[in-house]
Amino acid sequence: MIGLSARNRVTRLLRHLVLIAAGVVMTVPFIWMVSTAFKGDGEIYIYPPTWVPAEIHLENFSRAWDYVPFGRFYVNSIFIAVTVTVCQVFTAALAGYVFARVRFPGRDAIFYMYVATLIVPTQVTMLPLFLIMNELKWIDTYQAMIVPFLASAFIAFFLRQFFSTIPLELEDAAKIDGCGRSRFIWQVLLPLSRPALASIGLFTFLGQWNNYIWPLIITNTTKMRTLPIGLRYFVEESGAQYNLMMAAAMITVAPVVALFFVAQRQFIESIARTGLKS
Repeated sequence: MIGLSARNRVTRLLRHLVLIAAGVVMTVPFIWMVSTAFKGDGEIYIYPPTWVPAEIHLENFSRAWDYVPFGRFYVNSIFIAVTVTVCQVFTAALAGYVFARVRFPGRDAIFYMYVATLIVPTQVTMLPLFLIMNELKWIDTYQAMIVPFLASAFIAFFLRQFFSTIPLELEDAAKIDGCGRSRFIWQVLLPLSRPALASIGLFTFLGQWNNYIWPLIITNTTKMRTLPIGLRYFVEESGAQYNLMMAAAMITVAPVVALFFVAQRQFIESIARTGLKS
């Protein structure tokens, strides 16, 4: 027993050391971004590179903000990311409820076809989507960056699996009390699904916030650009202004970090409940 206990402690210690090492490796790029954001124009080219700036240059943030119309990029990214996130969660919640709890002929076949769309790579659909947007005269508009992403098969699948863990007896009891399906969804089912909604909402927002290819393809003017494209403006023919780019990157990631801390409790609870049957 003593040998087994010692072996378990060693295994646990090694596991923690591996996780700590992996965490350090993952945080190194973020630390380098923060360090570079405060460096002067000359210090970013010093070799060997320094982790701690010799002098703190807070003006890099104001210079980065004024270098490009960053305020406009911020408005575009927030509007698009929030709108797409709300719409995807809303449509997926309805689809997930139907696929999980409403019985009708062909339900499973339709669900499998719905999920099968996940197999199709996003790159394959970009050209058809662009042609459709061009026919609708939506090039360089908010509609082109929002409408194609109003629904998500993955989120519908995720919520369908989560809704399936909620006991049917709960809905039966609600029906006995005169609660219709719509009221059950909004007043019972969705409040019970807050951890899942918070997690999927966070991932959806992050995906739209970091979306680069589609906004680059579908927009032509600077006023319609988003933050990921705006970071590319710091790269010129003469070279990249890395300190300003890293300062802009810090401004860009700030809302995502804040959103994670706000939704952290629900996010962790969702992970803890994954695979559990109520």
